[in-house]
Amino acid sequence: MKEVILIKDGELALKGLNRRNFESIMTGNIRRRLRDLGGVQIRRAQSTLYIEPLHDDFDFEEALERVSRIFGIAGFSRACVCEKNMADILGKAPEYLRETLKNAKTFKVEAKRADKRFELKSPEICREVGGVLLGAYPHLKVDVHNPDIVVMVEIRDYAAYLHAGQIHGAGGLPVGTAGHAAILISGGIDSPVAAWTMAKRGLTLDAIHFASPPYTSPRAELKVKTLLSKVARYSGIIRLWMVPFTEIQEKIGENCPEDYFTLIMRRMMMRIAERVASKNNCLALITGESLGQVASQTLPAIAATDSVTSIPVLRPLIGMDKEEIVRISKAIDTFETSILPYEDCCTVFTPKHPHTKPKPGQCEAAEEKLDIEALVEKAVDETYYVLIDASGELPPKENS
Repeated sequence: MKEVILIKDGELALKGLNRRNFESIMTGNIRRRLRDLGGVQIRRAQSTLYIEPLHDDFDFEEALERVSRIFGIAGFSRACVCEKNMADILGKAPEYLRETLKNAKTFKVEAKRADKRFELKSPEICREVGGVLLGAYPHLKVDVHNPDIVVMVEIRDYAAYLHAGQIHGAGGLPVGTAGHAAILISGGIDSPVAAWTMAKRGLTLDAIHFASPPYTSPRAELKVKTLLSKVARYSGIIRLWMVPFTEIQEKIGENCPEDYFTLIMRRMMMRIAERVASKNNCLALITGESLGQVASQTLPAIAATDSVTSIPVLRPLIGMDKEEIVRISKAIDTFETSILPYEDCCTVFTPKHPHTKPKPGQCEAAEEKLDIEALVEKAVDETYYVLIDASGELPPKENS
């Protein structure tokens, strides 16, 4: 039996005259995600995208798994293509739905008759399909209120489609519709969730990681790459910028008051991140900060770090508590990697009593012994990037 994947978009329906552009970008994202599974034909009709494989060996299970992580898709279904007549629909329904119905106890049939010229109306379609399924599977009972399985029959423009209900998609907006931004990625729980959250709002992502060898190990860098590969299953390829940060942290330790170490470190990170972001056409920075979670995330501390940047800083987790963030990290499969015990640079030179409420001018005074411009410029010059996709770090030839 010929099968297709039916795609329903969510927020895109609200985009008015811009909808076609959003749909075009989402179609391109689908093609890229499914490219290595074989050729597909994608067409749009009646507010639905149809993904039709061009080869018999198309891996539907893997395709559905990938489609479930494409932002912009509200729901999707694996469906059997039928001719637009009841004889073909009734002939294919029992066999096509066998694996779905054999272990179910209850079901109901729903019909969507987009083609009003079809010979039967929706209630009649439901009655006939329900009857043939009850005949084929005597153990089933009809439950119109809370069924185990909802069988859908959709009568559309070119064909009829039969499937066992719609699966929830990732939602959000297609990646690439909202611009380009850079996430400051540490290796903890929060920043991968922040990256995922902003990709869901349509941003393409670069990532910036600050490494401090020998205080941080190669395993910490590998941890960050693993986290980004998990985010990349949703966002697509991420360019990861590796910033050498050891010298800057040592200079802070030698020349600045201890209680300001964390604040000055964050300010240096923001200065460097802005330079890297601007060079790569990123219009904003993203952080995983949550208000009041740690010393550097009080409102005065956030104001002190923001004061050294001139581009927007997005903080999608700012109003979330840790429980909410952990719940998302588990859902997107970053939690177990995030809690691996490999230190990142944020834990180096941590003061015993960090300053949490700096007043205007205090941070500037605390860092006056630093040659800030020289340190920033050197760090930016020595920064390099690697490309990360869902499989991990790409080979060097693909990084060029």
